[in-house]
Amino acid sequence: MKLATLLFFSILSILTSCNGQTSNSKNQSVPLKEINVKGDMVKELGINIMVIYQDTKNNYWFGSWKTGLYKYDGKTLINYTTKNGLYTDRVDDIKEDQSGNIYFSGMNPNATTTKFDGKSFTHIKAIPSNEWKLEANDLWLKILHQTNQKVYRFDGKTLYELTLPNPPEFNQPFEIYSIYKDQKGNIWFGTNPVGVCRFDGKSFEWITEEDVTEFREGGSNGVRSITEDKNGDFWFNTENRYSIYDSNTLKSNRFYTRHESIGSLDGKNTSGLNEYLSTVRDNDNNLWFVTYRDGVWKYDGTKITHYPVQENSTNIKLFSIYKDNKGDLWLGTQENGVYKFNGKTFEKFKP
Repeated sequence: MKLATLLFFSILSILTSCNGQTSNSKNQSVPLKEINVKGDMVKELGINIMVIYQDTKNNYWFGSWKTGLYKYDGKTLINYTTKNGLYTDRVDDIKEDQSGNIYFSGMNPNATTTKFDGKSFTHIKAIPSNEWKLEANDLWLKILHQTNQKVYRFDGKTLYELTLPNPPEFNQPFEIYSIYKDQKGNIWFGTNPVGVCRFDGKSFEWITEEDVTEFREGGSNGVRSITEDKNGDFWFNTENRYSIYDSNTLKSNRFYTRHESIGSLDGKNTSGLNEYLSTVRDNDNNLWFVTYRDGVWKYDGTKITHYPVQENSTNIKLFSIYKDNKGDLWLGTQENGVYKFNGKTFEKFKP
């Protein structure tokens, strides 16, 4: 990436919303405050939509870094902010448990997530812990701070604040940018800037290759996305792919092998296209990569196809890609709302 883009992400990673609420409750493992939900009906989404999620009832949730949360049921669009019960107006993560409760987390200094049970919002504050476990029904939530190495595990009753240990090669603070549960149930953490970590319930194993650690002057992108392809290989934030091995199938003293794979996204070794912010595998096993300023790229295992995303003939700033319950693809953007793929192009979504 070019220096200007790297500087943007260095600044982006320390932006914070300071509108969280506090509590004098001594029991931090129980909900702090419950507020009846009454959002504001609006006609359009805010321009800043960074995360998209569709729940099991097929409602869409759009999370902003500036204007809170939007819910769209196919007919009505409702905006929720801190005045309606959200803990913070910045939403970085949306998860749903087996009972249909939904959790909204964002950057805040008080390690608090917001739970929505369909009727009301509840604030749940984390408790510091060393309870590293890997249970099938646990939720792993992303609550951002500044280089604090914290991850959050919710078992349905208690939100545990856990500290991810440093990789052996590096002894410096880092931040968790992405969390991913793989097909075998292992949990992966993408960081900035010390690489990628796998937790299998017993031990922590790190990938600290140069393309995922990114120690660069002027800042770095960080590992904001983790996914598996149809062959079970892993893709992080670059064009390289990684084959991962369990302890009983190790081929060397490392638990992975790194492959150069597709090269730069356009196949021409263009220096600006070697990293992306978000990726998803579609229902046809194609991989889709979102870059910050150069649109979306589809990789079918053989060839790369480019999909520019523009307004007024100018590339817009993209941030995330999401596959919904039907397999449709959506884009979250920094300044231009939401886009949806129509089979040929990404077009602006208007509820």
